[in-house]
Amino acid sequence: MESLKPVRGTQDVLPQESRIYRKVEETAYKVAQRYGFDEIDIPIFEFSEVFSRTLGDSSDIVTKEMYTFVDKGGDTITLRPEGTAGVARAFISNGLQQSLPLKLFYKGPMFRYERPQKGRRRQFRQVGVEVLGVSSYQADVEIISLASNFLKELNLENDITLELNTLGDNDSRQLYKVRLLDYLDKYKNELSKDSLNRLRKNPLRILDSKDPRDRSIVDNAPKIIDSLNHDSKQFFENLCDGLEKLNISFKHSTNLVRGLDYYCHTAFEFTSTNLGAQGTVLAGGRYDGLINQMGGPNTPGIGWAAGIERLALLTKMENKKIRPIAVIPTNQENYIDALVIAEKLRKNGFNIELGYNGSAKKRMKKANENNCIAAILLGKEEIKNNIVILKDMDSGAQQEISQLKLEKHLDMYKII
Repeated sequence: MESLKPVRGTQDVLPQESRIYRKVEETAYKVAQRYGFDEIDIPIFEFSEVFSRTLGDSSDIVTKEMYTFVDKGGDTITLRPEGTAGVARAFISNGLQQSLPLKLFYKGPMFRYERPQKGRRRQFRQVGVEVLGVSSYQADVEIISLASNFLKELNLENDITLELNTLGDNDSRQLYKVRLLDYLDKYKNELSKDSLNRLRKNPLRILDSKDPRDRSIVDNAPKIIDSLNHDSKQFFENLCDGLEKLNISFKHSTNLVRGLDYYCHTAFEFTSTNLGAQGTVLAGGRYDGLINQMGGPNTPGIGWAAGIERLALLTKMENKKIRPIAVIPTNQENYIDALVIAEKLRKNGFNIELGYNGSAKKRMKKANENNCIAAILLGKEEIKNNIVILKDMDSGAQQEISQLKLEKHLDMYKII
């Protein structure tokens, strides 16, 4: 039956993959905590205007990729395609301007209707960070450093390149748009259909086009670095100097852009050549005009987001299941006594397997199949004498242990 298959662009995340995904998410949060970030949990769906107003009517996400529907109350709702707009909306809705600066971490599923590809599905997972209320380049250095250390914790530093560009401030960007349009006007008949549509609404997005017809044109287009005023040049120089001081290497990619007007100054991506054409694994930028455009106070911001699935494809982290300890009653009459021991050990941080039925022989076979690191055997004599038999599953060695001293003997197996 077709209905028993997952919808195209979705997948069941089975235990082996799930362990990697969780490890990536936990690593991101652990590193973000070191930098003083707190977690925020925003809704999976929002009023559609939250995204249409912030992402722009000409963006691919709004025009082609959003999952939008009318709910039973007649409201137009959209499953979130990204996290920044929701965080900005939460900032306004909850009156958080009194708490600035804010350093926020989020994680969870996002939804985009696009052609499924390697590491990107229609339902996908992201982790992200946002810094609100800091206009200085120092916030840019900090979150890029956070991203770099996060990727190092995943052992990806040798597989990833940081690409960096500046969009300048609003005055610099407006001057650049005029120069870019003057240049692109000469090639109107050669641009792709998508780029032709962007020519008047969002010309900077043409610089990021992957269409071969556009690439040959934009390679010789004016560079935004040549349109920067003094303040914008200084901002970018300070950013680059800060990254160099932290030994974070980067490549200046002059065509890396964010096309919407509220983006400014820093744009960056961490990319890999191991994922095919769509090699971006983490991307971010400064968006000082976003919250003001949404109707909130004038609040600078910068952030990044990373795709869990793409990082999971690259990661070299160990994803084996933590080896459990088996508690094995030698007969069914001793099950409750075994359950008491199992629960006590679980409450104190041990990973315990306790089967529901079967002989001691079958339970021991199951312990081997589950790659248990040790087995605790419990029979009538052991209960009577308040002891257990502890068996090392690798060496086969056995010893009698007092139940009172059992946890001390098991310390090497503790998982938390």
